[in-house]
Amino acid sequence: MGYNLKAMRFLKGMTQKELAEKSGVNIRIIQHYEQGTKNINHAWVETVLKLADALECDIRQIIE
Repeated sequence: MGYNLKAMRFLKGMTQKELAEKSGVNIRIIQHYEQGTKNINHAWVETVLKLADALECDIRQIIE
């Protein structure tokens, strides 16, 4: 879980910190999604939209 998010972040050449700053999503939440300790499919829609906007991608590219 969170592999799509991590892959998209890598494709964009961003660190977790940069993604957190650009999206306004707490870095710890991003870490939890990427490590699979939290399921991004159960995230608030607003959170997923912020991440997708920051990554300039469709939300379907980061959800599992």
